[in-house]
Amino acid sequence: MQEFSEAERCRGRRVAFVPTMGYFHEGHLNLMRIGRKRGDCLVVSIYVNPAQFAPTEDMDAYPRDFERDRTLAEGLGVDVIFCPDNREMYPEGYQTHVEVEGVTNNLCGISRPRFFRGVTTVCTKLFHIVKPHITIFGKKDFQQYVTIRRMVRDLNMDIEVVGMDTTREPDGLAMSSRNVYLNPEERKSALSLSRSLNLAGELYDNGERDASSILGKVRAWIAGYPHTEIDYAQICDVMTMKDAARIEGECVLALAVRVGKTRLIDNRVFGESLETGEGILGGR
Repeated sequence: MQEFSEAERCRGRRVAFVPTMGYFHEGHLNLMRIGRKRGDCLVVSIYVNPAQFAPTEDMDAYPRDFERDRTLAEGLGVDVIFCPDNREMYPEGYQTHVEVEGVTNNLCGISRPRFFRGVTTVCTKLFHIVKPHITIFGKKDFQQYVTIRRMVRDLNMDIEVVGMDTTREPDGLAMSSRNVYLNPEERKSALSLSRSLNLAGELYDNGERDASSILGKVRAWIAGYPHTEIDYAQICDVMTMKDAARIEGECVLALAVRVGKTRLIDNRVFGESLETGEGILGGR
């Protein structure tokens, strides 16, 4: 992989990279489409990273279908699928990790304490292996996106990090590989996330800026659906990921909700630029 990317770079070609855990849905494919437009060579990785899963989480059950993924990737003109195994990524005696402080302390950093160290470590390794000029991440995992941007900036990595808006089903549910876990009744309850975000958006558009007032209504809305258990519902500053008492500047309403046994996340950003829809963390 390194030799291939170095050869592409020596030819003056721009390498775009989309890191994934596979089992592609339309959200993944949209990231690849952007990568195809922004780079001369498009690399996609498929790796279910054990370092970001706790022992009680769903790593073994995480959906996998490499042949399906390969067909979809080839259809979009992906040049390389990098699919390492655990022995290659974490060989015997491995003992090095990358941690980003501050922006990882809240939200998923509390409920999934192993998660971000695993993400930042594996992304650092993948960036060194693939050697991309540009990498594309989805903003559905908003805290992850902020964390990767922070890491790239802090460690002077010569990589452009691009964030893509969340891809949704026609009824508003954020696309996720874990949606396949939902039974029909849970699938209906999963809509509580996107609909509560829409409710928050209406409150914001009508002038509400008090975070506790918005969060109270959001939590009540989600709790009104069966099979739901809120992990967190918080409004945070997008630069620090610390809780905000009022929505001033750019803030994100972040949700993590268990629907049955399936943990789903979603978010909505307030205070984005009306002209670009990007705001502080948009684009590069």
